[in-house]
Amino acid sequence: MGTALLTAICSILMVVGLIGVVVPFLPGVPLAWLGIFIYALVTGFEKISIAATVTFFVVMVFTLSLDFLAPMLGARKYQASKWGVIGVFIGFIAGTLILGIWGVVLGPFAGAMAGELIAKRQPERALKSAIGAVLGFLAGTLFKITVVLIMIGFFIVSII
Repeated sequence: MGTALLTAICSILMVVGLIGVVVPFLPGVPLAWLGIFIYALVTGFEKISIAATVTFFVVMVFTLSLDFLAPMLGARKYQASKWGVIGVFIGFIAGTLILGIWGVVLGPFAGAMAGELIAKRQPERALKSAIGAVLGFLAGTLFKITVVLIMIGFFIVSII
């Protein structure tokens, strides 16, 4: 495989990975990492080292867990009850499956509200926890965008 074709394929994976950070069911950070990994592997780890590939792999695994944890941590920061946090998790799964891209945000919000109301919290407290879930999701998304942009920058610097 020619270097230009390899570079193009890996670049496309990374750009699709960047898009995938905000599009549900498209594994953004793993796709970006795959671009780095394929390039490193095919070039015999000449321009991208094994250490860099493994480091980005570890960061990728961390960001995957962040997808689930960030909304729950955000809700928790805004004093969500145990039921509110459970609601965020269930809302994330159900919302994503039912509403697609909108469900990624609306699901945790609705789940936190429902969980807090089940816990007999005041509606104002439930709303605060739900907003915390959305803020957690947004913080996690911003982190993933940053990670993918760092991967892309690293890739560009490495191949030049």
